[in-house]
Amino acid sequence: MTILPTLKSLTIAAAILASTSAIALAKDVHISVWAGGTGPNDVYRLDAIEIAAQQLQREAALKGEDLKITVEKKSYSGWDDFKQALTLAAEAKTAPNIVVSGHEDIAPWSQAGLIVPIEDYVDLDSWPLSDIYENLLKIASYNGTVYGIPQDAESRPMFFWKPYMKAIGYSDADLDALPQSVQDGKYTMKNLLEDAKKMQDKGLVQPGYGFYPRPSNGPDYWQFYTSFGGTMEEGGKLVFDKAAMTRTYQLFADAVKAGVTKKNHIGMPADQWWKEVATGKAGIWDGGTWHYARLVNQEGLKDFFGNVIFTLIPGGEGGKANTLTHPLVYLLTAGHDQEDTEIAAQLIKIASEPRTNALHAVKSAHLGISKSESTVDFYSADRWTREATERLLPHANAMPNNSDFGKYWNIMWKNLEASWTGAKTVDAAVGDAESELKSTLGDKIVIR
Repeated sequence: MTILPTLKSLTIAAAILASTSAIALAKDVHISVWAGGTGPNDVYRLDAIEIAAQQLQREAALKGEDLKITVEKKSYSGWDDFKQALTLAAEAKTAPNIVVSGHEDIAPWSQAGLIVPIEDYVDLDSWPLSDIYENLLKIASYNGTVYGIPQDAESRPMFFWKPYMKAIGYSDADLDALPQSVQDGKYTMKNLLEDAKKMQDKGLVQPGYGFYPRPSNGPDYWQFYTSFGGTMEEGGKLVFDKAAMTRTYQLFADAVKAGVTKKNHIGMPADQWWKEVATGKAGIWDGGTWHYARLVNQEGLKDFFGNVIFTLIPGGEGGKANTLTHPLVYLLTAGHDQEDTEIAAQLIKIASEPRTNALHAVKSAHLGISKSESTVDFYSADRWTREATERLLPHANAMPNNSDFGKYWNIMWKNLEASWTGAKTVDAAVGDAESELKSTLGDKIVIR
């Protein structure tokens, strides 16, 4: 029986052949890579491309080819500065070859012509790309086209200060069972606020420090909406669930009313927040898996597992426990020579190999991108990556790759903050959000 190759497989094969030919002719190639949201623990977002370049050069040398790849790396700690710089560079036709950004940028950037699909330059059915978790590749896609390759995965847990949980009556056995209790829906957001109040009533933490959420806007807040039964997108359309959003807004209004969260919590200096959660000044807080690296490496929390326990975000009325994953992705920018883009794509492919990606996962406390990565000894021997992968990743959802989601997000956050601070009642905030969503997005969003 003869199996004829598909048109797509022929196209990919042709692209790879073209890439090989281009590399054979290349003498000196300059590849630039920029990464947003990147601090001292995240250096392998950039360094992995450099490692890949060394590998590709060695392979070329063994084939008798003269290839030199110079990698220019640039990192931005803040997202706003990164995106502004990238926009200006694109307008000036000086954009880097590779960018590392959040998956939610794929939809607007592809529509704007800023990026090109990576599936046009690599074979997704060959290793290591064929081993990447399918849900992560789906998150890196838009309209059925794979634009990016996941650079990392992560989840966003709830953290509890163990000594304070013991002081309000939890035994070691209770704490060991807490992650499962949260997963099973036995421990809910209602219980969390009650425990935060108990910590304050016993004088373990100051008023306003019982529940100490992220002090700025971020993807984290969508998992609270999910925990109350909310849906972000369905059938390609955004969804605004009024009941779920009401319960979400009410959670933070209730936390302020109970005195376990400060009314002016949003906008506090990030360094202050980090120091306070690392030193036991706060009782319960939410964050990301990468927080482990900063708490241990920069904030001096040496006995993390002796002081902290982590779980899924507890469920609330109408919903269930969950977590949100927000993978960063490698993306190829438009406007470069074909040869450079082909080589950049090959570098991304090599950088995605399990041992290389594991360097980033362990150093930065992120999670692996492929099935094989969990079997790499260096990865599996690390307690944090092992436990976080098992406990969180199977329950993770993600924000939709929808070009209008940014507008939805801005409206949702603006009104959450207003109800949090008391500038609006919860009902007024939800009503205003609904009205603005209708006028801004029209039939692009479903109101329930």
